[in-house]
Amino acid sequence: MGAFGTLCHDLIHRFLPAVEIRTYSRNSSAHDLEKAAQADVVLLCVPIAVYEDLLQTLVPLVRPETVIVDVATVKGYTMDLIKKWCKGRRFVSLHGMFGPESYAKKGNEVTGLRIVVTGHTLAEKDYRAAREWLSSLGFDVIEMTAHRHDKHLAETLFLTHLVGQVISRAGFARSEIDTVSFGYLMDAVESVKHDTKLFQDVYRFNPHCKKVLRAFEKARNQTRKTLTPKKRSGHRTVR
Repeated sequence: MGAFGTLCHDLIHRFLPAVEIRTYSRNSSAHDLEKAAQADVVLLCVPIAVYEDLLQTLVPLVRPETVIVDVATVKGYTMDLIKKWCKGRRFVSLHGMFGPESYAKKGNEVTGLRIVVTGHTLAEKDYRAAREWLSSLGFDVIEMTAHRHDKHLAETLFLTHLVGQVISRAGFARSEIDTVSFGYLMDAVESVKHDTKLFQDVYRFNPHCKKVLRAFEKARNQTRKTLTPKKRSGHRTVR
């Protein structure tokens, strides 16, 4: 029941009001883990760093027919864990390309919000029905490999977090004379500046992030050089 878990709770309550929602958190729980694990669908809304520990504890408690849904931001790492600990189980690995801040900035509208599916073991008719239902709500469902997802994520979400963390730590803020472009920049900063733990986990578990960080630092240094005028070479005439 962190930020994204709370958002999932609100979306389920909004679109499936008749469904019973059982929440479990190490900090504060409405239900114990065993009761939550007996649900028809279990969403793993936990930090990436504790995924394996949770799966080892959770899987023995889950009913055989339960669908386990991996919603982690990094897909390659968590899908490997799902395949390791959930053999023979029904699961879906996906990533909602939005969070509480972006959802709120859209006026709590889901139309156009993207959900990326990187793998599943559902019967095809069940998966197709779930996908069609999500599309009917307005979500844009995209399928791709975990590798491709993580590469794109490093070049988009991680980069946005990187810039957002830098700007936030530097103390830059909105003013009464903001340009439109600065307003867009601050929209991005405000969407990610509170997600420091996620920012760190994405860097730790997504191998593509290191390449993006190196490219960013190289480009930053090159850009700084353009701000320093080149010295004109002197010419001397020798007689």
